[in-house]
Amino acid sequence: MRPSELKAEDFDQYPLQAKKLAVTNIDLLRRVPLGLLPVLLREIITYDWKFPVERNNLEGQLRYLNSLSPDQLEWKLSAFRRFAPLSELEKLNWVKQPDQFVQSFTALLWSTRQMDSFRAAAETFTRELSTAVPAPLPALSRLGIVVIGQGAADTGEPLFRNLRPHGVHFTQVNPRDGLAMLGDVVAERARTHPLAYGHWYIDGGKNMAGKWDGVACVSYAALEPVRDTLLNKMQKAIRSGNMGPEELRTKLVQMRPEDLTFGGAGTDAVLNWFQVNVLTEGSGTQIFSTTFAQWSAREALRRAEPVTLLLRFAPRQRQQPMNELLSGVHSAAEVDPAGSLIDADMGAYYTWLNQQRLSGADESSFLVWFEEHREAIAIGPSMPRGTESSVRADLKQILAWIG
Repeated sequence: MRPSELKAEDFDQYPLQAKKLAVTNIDLLRRVPLGLLPVLLREIITYDWKFPVERNNLEGQLRYLNSLSPDQLEWKLSAFRRFAPLSELEKLNWVKQPDQFVQSFTALLWSTRQMDSFRAAAETFTRELSTAVPAPLPALSRLGIVVIGQGAADTGEPLFRNLRPHGVHFTQVNPRDGLAMLGDVVAERARTHPLAYGHWYIDGGKNMAGKWDGVACVSYAALEPVRDTLLNKMQKAIRSGNMGPEELRTKLVQMRPEDLTFGGAGTDAVLNWFQVNVLTEGSGTQIFSTTFAQWSAREALRRAEPVTLLLRFAPRQRQQPMNELLSGVHSAAEVDPAGSLIDADMGAYYTWLNQQRLSGADESSFLVWFEEHREAIAIGPSMPRGTESSVRADLKQILAWIG
């Protein structure tokens, strides 16, 4: 089927809100080249499980494209018409399974040495959409908090080397009640500025006690039954001998919350889908808590664009042969606090970079604390760059200084 032949009933198997969005924009979709259309449909088909920011962005892009004259739209899309899929790919059900088509089309672009040209066209198109539909400024200045080094001793090695040029390195932090103070700050921001999926707490271990009303909470420990189910499915697929890496990846991205023992009615479907995506699309998120925490934070910032993020790293297990890692059998004695501190220190830097990519970056604040120790680094509009402070202060005071 060609895009021009699309009919409203072709979207009957889409989720309710996704179907409505597709049918509303069917005249536009009929004019999009097949090399690009499944990429757009892949976004539409997951509309029901997107965060509010993602929905607004997708709707804004569709409104913009619909506002163009026929000649203007054709000019915007013309670069994609030279990437014609093979006739075999046209036979795929790209409406109901756009992700499968995108994977096959990507392989074709690589094999025909067209990927660089396609990527250039996609980057230009995306840049034009971003210019036409700019991201709004956040309702509240963003605050990112990262806690690293749980259970780790002070190794004497310098921390925050990548972040020190951007803020103040505090060396005499009072660690008493530090976690409780950070939790209180997050809870207060969620209480005074309620935003759907605007405030997040991600933990690489077990959630610490606290009031998390209005906060999206994700933790590695809470997902243990889900991770075990996923690892068992991966083991069975590998042992079958009929599934290579590409087939396994396809199987993983097709997983749904109900396939992985998530709760049913009454649970947060959007957050469940987010967690499924973290576990099935991230490499190592199923078996390494530090990887899980870092990837979850990356995806939360990229997709939900929260104004508040508290990320706490926990010790990961030690490196083992892959067969043992995938077995799901691990003992508490196998954790590696020292190695996890190194991972988390770099993860904090990546988290700051991801926060800086969001709107309002110039007014955003960022704090990293070595848990139960006296070191922290604070970055924000009022923090002089590349400086060190030996002033005695607790985390609540430092956050107040950041502004």
